[in-house]
Amino acid sequence: MKKSLNKTHVLAESAIMVALSIAIFLVSDMIPWPFLIYGGSFSLFGQVPIIIVSYRHGIKNGLAASLALAIFEMIMGYKNFTYVTGLAAYLTVLLADYVVAFGCLGLGGMFKGRLGGKQSAELALGGAVVCVIRFICHYISGITIWKGYCPDGMAVELYSLLYNGSYMSVELILTVIGLVAVGKFINLDKKKLV
Repeated sequence: MKKSLNKTHVLAESAIMVALSIAIFLVSDMIPWPFLIYGGSFSLFGQVPIIIVSYRHGIKNGLAASLALAIFEMIMGYKNFTYVTGLAAYLTVLLADYVVAFGCLGLGGMFKGRLGGKQSAELALGGAVVCVIRFICHYISGITIWKGYCPDGMAVELYSLLYNGSYMSVELILTVIGLVAVGKFINLDKKKLV
């Protein structure tokens, strides 16, 4: 009986964190970011709840939570699929811009217990690594699928770097700040947070 309660608790906590992440992404998408000259957007700590799930409950539960977020992001970005044709392009957008890009957030707890139990450092390093993986996914998509949006005379690699790097660098900084703050003020090894 105790084991099923624990699974139920992990599922409930994960669902709350996914819902929190989705809410943050939705609110963040409504804010215009004029300094992102090529467009794009970032969330105000939207990745943090998913990385916390991974850190608290392991990579498997983190990946499940991040996949739920990836599906939501894909539904919200459905228009991106109307700009591409062909199975290869659809699969590239599906994987590089959604499933792998957001799914990698579930790996955020990979450093738990590996830095001497320094929770803030473990969270920050995990958050930084998954942000870099997410950037690589979007960069690959930018140079393969979205190259048609590259301004004339600019190398597509540079355009993808500038476009994706502009918002992902802010996302990385905010994610690390949020994770360090959580790590300093909340003991994530407690049995129950919610």
